[in-house]
Amino acid sequence: MQFTSRKLADVVVAAPAGEIDHPNAIKLQEALAPFADDASAGRTPLVLDFSDVAYISSMGLRVLMMASRALRARGAAMAIAGLQPAVAEIFEIARFQHVVAIFPTLREALASLSPAAAQAYDATAKS
Repeated sequence: MQFTSRKLADVVVAAPAGEIDHPNAIKLQEALAPFADDASAGRTPLVLDFSDVAYISSMGLRVLMMASRALRARGAAMAIAGLQPAVAEIFEIARFQHVVAIFPTLREALASLSPAAAQAYDATAKS
């Protein structure tokens, strides 16, 4: 699994790629720790761009649930965007839409959390 992140205005966008199976779920947990567990991040929202995630296991869902709880505890929002059909089905079966906000596209997730982040996204998409 690969993991990249960037900041768009006042929102962090993190993008895991590949399959989030058991071993990769542990890697995802480690990659999310600075965003989920670091109190110095304050209320900075986090959007996970899942457009390059082909599969997620129950362990991966647990990692996302724990990250969501940690962010919520400090007043920060978390959203997930761009689910591939197979991953969307897993999320639906697990009723994960009740755990975290899910959006069809990254732009929609950003617009929901921060107009400034959506504008920053639009500006980078044009260049």
